Amino acid sequence: MLQDAAPARGSDETVVDRLLIGAVDLHCHSGPSVMPRKINHAEAIRQADQAGMRGVLFKDHYYSTTPVAELLKEMLGEERVRILSGIALNNHVGGLNPYAVEHGLKLGGNLVWMPTISAANHIRHAHRRKLLPTKVSMSESIALTVVDVRGQLLDEVKLILDLIAEYDSVLATGHLHISEIWPLLEEAKARGVNRMLINHPMFLVGASLSDLTELAGMGAYLEHSICQVIDCPSNKFTADELDAFIKAGGVNRTIIGSDLGQSKNPTPVEGFREIIRMCLQLGYGEDEIRRMIGLNACELIGIPPLSDGEALHRAHQATEPSNS
Repeated sequence: MLQDAAPARGSDETVVDRLLIGAVDLHCHSGPSVMPRKINHAEAIRQADQAGMRGVLFKDHYYSTTPVAELLKEMLGEERVRILSGIALNNHVGGLNPYAVEHGLKLGGNLVWMPTISAANHIRHAHRRKLLPTKVSMSESIALTVVDVRGQLLDEVKLILDLIAEYDSVLATGHLHISEIWPLLEEAKARGVNRMLINHPMFLVGASLSDLTELAGMGAYLEHSICQVIDCPSNKFTADELDAFIKAGGVNRTIIGSDLGQSKNPTPVEGFREIIRMCLQLGYGEDEIRRMIGLNACELIGIPPLSDGEALHRAHQATEPSNS
């Protein structure tokens, strides 16, 4: 298990505060959910706003987060934090369902995950142990794959890729195995998908370091999960392993998302603070850290980053004493 990350250089937490301004979390597991959650979507936005973050994308394995996100946009506005959403193509939304994808994208969704908890690869890894437990009993998943017995991409997946291309949305690979990801990405590029994200490629997915290099070369972004490298119950990797992952794909193709919100883990904002400290310890420069925790995500999702003026304003607000 990883040791606690030491404070930022010179014990100066203002460095961490400053780097957090403009960050984007593309992997926020807030609630409501049938899985145990520490915070809800509204609280996740409130905490991100207080930290000066640029955007938060809600993820749930069981439902499209787009209707909730659209409601929160109306209630909270997006002047400060962009509220982002997507749909995970698990059994509970009809699996590899082009109709659900079309609805989500027309409603304003930003991202489509291939199957996660319903992926055949996930189910194989969960044999005789519980991965991602729920608070209540849910029906057993039917294993989903994006390829047929010959390894060819399914027709319904091609329809989904066409929709993603039409709406210039993000294709995320979910919990597919690397052997499924290669034909998926090749077909996606052929059909005009320009935004591709590989979720935690070193966990469940079965990718190698050389795969990371090649995936980045194809134009995909590689998302590494904070929950898997900081000191928390979900830890899987050391700081040195994270360093190797980043070097394999390159800073310009690396996105660090929280993958946090679970009841026993730190909050997403707390996780971002920990990963900033860790990256400073590993020797990454401030510009490199900003790129991995914010700028790359902005480019992938298609939102403008904070301007220098906005960042300065948010930094000034963060240092003002509270009147509450």
